[in-house]
Order: sequence, then C-alpha cells, then structure tokens
Amino acid sequence: MSGETKISENPLFVSWVDSAWIPVLNQANVMDYFSERTNPFYDRTCNNEILKMQKLGLLDAQLGNMQGTEYCLLHVQEPILYVVRKQIRHSPTQVTPVHDYYIIAGVIYQAPDIGAVLNSRILTGVSHLQSAFEEARGYARYHPSRGYWWDFGKEKEKDKEEKDKDKKEEPSSMFQRRRVDMLLDQLTRQFPHKVPQAAVAAPVEGGEAAQGGGASEVAGSVKSEKVEGGSVKRERQGDSKPDSNTKKIKVER
Repeated sequence: MSGETKISENPLFVSWVDSAWIPVLNQANVMDYFSERTNPFYDRTCNNEILKMQKLGLLDAQLGNMQGTEYCLLHVQEPILYVVRKQIRHSPTQVTPVHDYYIIAGVIYQAPDIGAVLNSRILTGVSHLQSAFEEARGYARYHPSRGYWWDFGKEKEKDKEEKDKDKKEEPSSMFQRRRVDMLLDQLTRQFPHKVPQAAVAAPVEGGEAAQGGGASEVAGSVKSEKVEGGSVKRERQGDSKPDSNTKKIKVER
C-alpha cells in the first residue's frame, strides 16, 4: 500500500522521517526537508513545487502573487519544533488554512483539527458511559414479591476477602529457591567449612603414683573416734558438715 493511500485513510496515524536530514535540520532548510518526494504529506502540485522547478529565488515573495495550494513555515522553536501550514491562497491578503504539520526531532506528523479532537473525546466519553451502564445493569435485581433492587455483591466481596485472608501465601517461589541454592553452593565452594581436628590427650606423668596416692587418700579417708558408751564411730574425711548424703558407720562392741 502506497503512502498516499495511507494518508487518504487516516493521516493522523502516519509519520515520516528522513534520518539523513536530522543532524543539519534548521530554519533555513526545513522547507526543503518538508518538500522531499518521499514525504506523503507534501502535495507535488502546490505552488512551492512549481517555483522550485522553475528555480526562482525568494519563494515567499513569489507565493504571495500566486493562487492555489501552498506551504509556509508558521512557527519555529529551534532546534526541535517546526510547524508547517498547508493553505489555499485566494489573493495576496486572503488565505484559507487546510492542515498544520509539526516536525518534532525530525519526525513529521499531521496535527489533528478541532473536529477530530472533539470526535475522539466524545467517543472516549461514550465508551466509558457504555461500560458503566453495562456494569450497573449487572447489579439490578427483580422479584415479583419485592420489586426492583440493587445487589452490589457486598456479601460476595466479604467472602472473597475472607478467602484471601485464609489463603496462605507461598513463602518462596521455585525461582527464588533455586537462586538461593545456587548462591549457597557458590559460597560453600569459595569458603569451604573447616572441620576441627580431634584433640589428642597428653600423657600424664606419674600416672601410677597418682593412682597410688588416690588409693591412699581413699584408705585414709576413714578415721576412728571414741565416743561414750564404748562405741566407735567411723566417718569419712570431709563429712564434717551436716549433709543428707553423709554416711556414718557405728560399730557396737
């Protein structure tokens, strides 16, 4: 499909750009850029093209003396914005605007007219109103004994909220668990765990002497005492303090 056919269908959805012109685009050559043959917004039967083919200088001065379709530079905001107007000239002082085109960063668009803007806004508003009426119609209820009433489904919303509360969230996703396992494996490889070696007990010097001394201590831990009545009480050393675990041996003669 050619560019002219697209323009005839809906020019508001069409844009055109020539990347070779963007670095050198300025107020002096913006009209030459707009009059490129590949630009679908440019009418090749306009007065600008006629003067360009005749190679006549001072195009603005010559355009004022002609009648028909022409293009003029309406607004400039360098280096990013240029506005070009398409108009029909009836006399040197009378023109009728047809379309405005704005060039932003080298890309040419057609500016929508008031009718297109109003049509778009009205269509958007009507679409929202239609969806609102359809939603409201779903809440209307009727019963012969009760009549009409509105049921906005508050009970259903409460049940849904309770189900959402009761539903437990998954602690982690499969991706998170795999990611954590991978990080732990990488850290384990970088910093291996050091296993402590078993401590070796040092040999104790004089072990036999220590064992013999212990036996003598045990043997001498029992002493004899004379008590009244001819009885002998034997008790272990270190049991001078009263204790429930103290053991006393009495021998009656």
